[in-house]
Amino acid sequence: MDNLQAVFIDRDGTIGGTGHFIHPRDFTPYPFTEEALKLLKAYGIRTFACTNQHRISKGEAGLEDFVNEFKIFGFEDAFICPHGSSEGCECRKPSPGLLREAAEKHRLDLTKTAFIGDVGSTDMLAADAVGAKKILVLTGWGEGSLTQYRHKWADIEPDYIAENLLDAVKWLLHK
Repeated sequence: MDNLQAVFIDRDGTIGGTGHFIHPRDFTPYPFTEEALKLLKAYGIRTFACTNQHRISKGEAGLEDFVNEFKIFGFEDAFICPHGSSEGCECRKPSPGLLREAAEKHRLDLTKTAFIGDVGSTDMLAADAVGAKKILVLTGWGEGSLTQYRHKWADIEPDYIAENLLDAVKWLLHK
């Protein structure tokens, strides 16, 4: 894709896991995740993790645990909301606060970015709010996002529905 500055990627259900919380020490990426991230790097596209992790506010994991995990996976930076849904922060997806923070920190034009995630009602809404490309993966909560939870983001159409992260990356690179 011409002028693609960066790709934001959700964690749980997108790069690995089940969609449910798994502590970084126990988290396993999907078999195709490493290849997907390497492909983006080979094309010179910056990668940023973007995830809600309210268990941090409950003391079940530390912010550093996630930051270190994302560094190991090869992400350039990580944007993590540690708050619960009732805390009213600006950073918890579907609010686009994390994306705006990344744009400011890394001088990005968010309309030249893409967001890959498995939850329509958070990932796709956050991406839509800033004009980023929206790619929904069918791993994690992806299938449910398109069926029983579709009403929560009915006004938004993903730009692409991908089998998984690798499919999403290949679509982006050949668009």
